[in-house]
Amino acid sequence: MGKTLIGSISAAARRTTIDSPIPFVSRGAQRALPFMRPAGMEQQMRAMGSVGTLFSIVNRTSNATAQVEWKLWRKAKSGLKEDRVEVTSHAALDLWNKPNPFMPRQEFVETFQQHVDLVGEGWWVIAYHPAVQNLPLEMWPVRPDRMTPVPSQEKFLAGYIYTSPDGEQVPLGLHEVIQLRMPNPLDPYRGMGPVQAVLADLDATRYSAEWNRNFFLNSAEPGGIIEVPQPLSDPDFDQLRERWNEQHRGVANAHRVAILEHGKWIDRKLTQRDMQFVELRDVSRAVLREAYGISAFALGEVTDVNRATAEAAKAWFAEQLTVPRLERIKGALNHDLLPLFGATAEGLEFDYENPVPPDPEAEAAQLTSKVTAAKALIDAGLASDSVLAAMGLPAIEASPAAGGDGTITPRELGDMIQSIYLGVGTVITWEEARDILNRAGAGLNLATPQPEAAPRQGAPTFEDFAAQLLADAAAGAGEGIEAAMRWEAVAHIDENTCQPCADNDGKTYRNRADAYEDYPGGSGYVKCVGAEHGNDCRCRVVKRRKTKEDD
Repeated sequence: MGKTLIGSISAAARRTTIDSPIPFVSRGAQRALPFMRPAGMEQQMRAMGSVGTLFSIVNRTSNATAQVEWKLWRKAKSGLKEDRVEVTSHAALDLWNKPNPFMPRQEFVETFQQHVDLVGEGWWVIAYHPAVQNLPLEMWPVRPDRMTPVPSQEKFLAGYIYTSPDGEQVPLGLHEVIQLRMPNPLDPYRGMGPVQAVLADLDATRYSAEWNRNFFLNSAEPGGIIEVPQPLSDPDFDQLRERWNEQHRGVANAHRVAILEHGKWIDRKLTQRDMQFVELRDVSRAVLREAYGISAFALGEVTDVNRATAEAAKAWFAEQLTVPRLERIKGALNHDLLPLFGATAEGLEFDYENPVPPDPEAEAAQLTSKVTAAKALIDAGLASDSVLAAMGLPAIEASPAAGGDGTITPRELGDMIQSIYLGVGTVITWEEARDILNRAGAGLNLATPQPEAAPRQGAPTFEDFAAQLLADAAAGAGEGIEAAMRWEAVAHIDENTCQPCADNDGKTYRNRADAYEDYPGGSGYVKCVGAEHGNDCRCRVVKRRKTKEDD
């Protein structure tokens, strides 16, 4: 068995794979199939160059697929996409961005995607480094009609055979070929494309175009019969035919007067209207669009189209046509290509940038509903930080504008004033107290320094009242106010946490000003090194609750 081409491939497959649970081919097919390439694949690919609608469809789908950007990621233990870390340097990424010296990734993707859209199959042949056999260096797209899988009863697939243009058969191993296919319900080894389902309609479209072409080449007149009263000898017949073609055939000789000697012209009148070519072409276009699941607007037909429907059609095209093609490529990259790089590719995965455009109206409606729900929960007395985190909303600091913005609830205001006056529970600084009162609508001047002297003469203002509250609290608490560590750094500890953030976790600060020096705006440690790896800092500072150590 090993002395033949198929036997050698089958023997290699037995050494590297496990047995399939059931045979997918007969013993005879195992020997004969490699030399029987599916008929019609070349015809299906040639149809793209002869049918304009098919060219437009395949050109748009393959172009849209090739224009999407790809990135290589290291998977997170959490399994969440947002926790992944981008990998910017790897041999697999270099190979995908430049598959071979003559093709950039865009051309490579567009080429094999044309094959998939036309015949349901796309093939990559992998070239390895001559000195390092387990290092893929190049990828080449190959015509599907030149590739033949070699089935195996025991291993399902033994390898592949490539047939060159001059007929040479080249055996290829499983590690040298990656196949993308649209599954064929009758053949687990080959694919099935939309063109196979509409070949008859494609032929009708092509033949109608050729009939129109010949109509003009034949003097722009339908065919007819020359009837003579008696049989013609062969020389007379040839002479009549040559004279007729010379004087009347071709567009330049159209509508010339014909003179027949001893003959009569019988017209075979069949007009283009009788043939219904216009209706036939329209039907063929509709059938092709139906087979590919593509809208007329995507092919440039803009009848009754406005901006809203155009945006919807664009999103639909990306979601229903481009994304499924990208998922097929993603599967080939992650399950077939990356394993060829061995241990260096463990834990890595390719992923594409989502081509579906965002929906501003849907996003705005979702944000509005989240904000409404968050406000209701905060008004009910729940902690604002916890509510915003649960809703997936960012923590936004209220601006203490003159006159106040009223963002503090009555319950929060009462609790904080009590804390200011009694010095019990949470102790706050002068700046924090003024900020709280401004949020409630006090309208305090932000430039006014903390008072050190007695209250002003005359009627006390709201600002004087707040200052007095702070003075009373300071007198009761003594050094405790200045020594209180009211803010605490909180880090999100997991395998992605950088060392500076982990070291600073739990550090306490006397007031918000000190805390915000290390965490501007309340979040993001200034010494975090996560940004060097493409990650945003997840640390923040929060107000501490009173503990026994604070007493």
